Amino acid sequence: MSSIVTRGGDGGETNLLYGGRVPKDDPHTEAYGALDEAISVMGLARSLAVNDQVAQTLLDLQRECFTVGAELATAGEDRSKLQRHFPTLETAAVDKLEAEVHRLEREVGMPTGFVLPGGTPAAAAIDIARTLVRRAERRAVAVARADELSNPEVVRYLNRLSDLLFMLARQEEAGATTLK
Repeated sequence: MSSIVTRGGDGGETNLLYGGRVPKDDPHTEAYGALDEAISVMGLARSLAVNDQVAQTLLDLQRECFTVGAELATAGEDRSKLQRHFPTLETAAVDKLEAEVHRLEREVGMPTGFVLPGGTPAAAAIDIARTLVRRAERRAVAVARADELSNPEVVRYLNRLSDLLFMLARQEEAGATTLK
């Protein structure tokens, strides 16, 4: 690409990862667009984090979310092409997120009441990322309901990711210094 300006989307359409033009409000683009927003806010949170382990976890999650985004940007019938070129989301990734959530629940503890976001700038940004992941999850469900998402791990991953982001925000607020 020689320029970011391609004019290809001026008519309100865009390409999916392995071809096919779709409207910019197609369920696929809505889903991976919401995830892209979350990835960007995770970057903001990472830049604000005072806990180095929280920052590293956010960076790792940002990278892993590109795999999820690729799944969402691929039409169901083209998944085999995606699998030939890129790693795809597996159950182990979901299990890893769940294990991290449980570890943080033990380490930081569960809140005893309703949590108002904004305890620290980084935690507030993590909570915004969490809400955007929830939106991406809702959009991914729409893609799945349209029978266009052949990997059920995507919805499960997004569900666990929002849980992990909730706990990471609490860890950042608590000033915890270790994340093993």
